[in-house]
Amino acid sequence: MTGPKETIAQLIENVPYIAHLGLVFNLESGEFTTSLPYKPDLVGNPMLPALHGGVIAAMMELTAMGQVILISGSPELPKTIDVSIDYLRTGKPEATFARATITKLGRQIANVEAIAWQSDPLKPIAKLHGHFLMVT
Repeated sequence: MTGPKETIAQLIENVPYIAHLGLVFNLESGEFTTSLPYKPDLVGNPMLPALHGGVIAAMMELTAMGQVILISGSPELPKTIDVSIDYLRTGKPEATFARATITKLGRQIANVEAIAWQSDPLKPIAKLHGHFLMVT
């Protein structure tokens, strides 16, 4: 049986998209966060420039999955049931951060909210609400 840190490491190793994004997972003092260093190939609209919405969504979804693993202690990666994204501000060409909160943890399903921000956590650029199936 593997622990949360090993399961999160497995997620990093088994998802090539994480390596492409350059997503960094942080687990300190029981809080799970992610950071995404800026890279020009993550821009969706070069005229603004703005980060691609799919990049922001993927970052928040992976952050939510990591939080589910951490809180539930599940030895398996959770399966996404559904996610809803609210884009609140333009993602600027700079580092982006995310964290997630479990709003309800059932026996099989976790309800999760995640936010992504850049320079100020009180000014999120996007929010995610999702449901994840915990495999036991």
